[in-house]
Amino acid sequence: MKDVSPRDLRAYARTTTARLIAGGLLVLVVVGGVLVYAIYGRSAFFSALACIGIGLVPVIFVILVIAGLETVRRRMDRG
Repeated sequence: MKDVSPRDLRAYARTTTARLIAGGLLVLVVVGGVLVYAIYGRSAFFSALACIGIGLVPVIFVILVIAGLETVRRRMDRG
């Protein structure tokens, strides 16, 4: 991610939020995956990864829809 000026608080908040979400997902996959693997074994680990991936599909869809609406709003404001 690109670094932002310390005075641009909105950009700073955006990058901080993105980093926190990415870190949370990484912790979920790594720690959760390791625990599932340690307790239940390899096949359960792959099932857990599949469930996490499938669970993220609606979240990613909503994020894309919101980003698309924001892009449309910006274009309408310009002209």
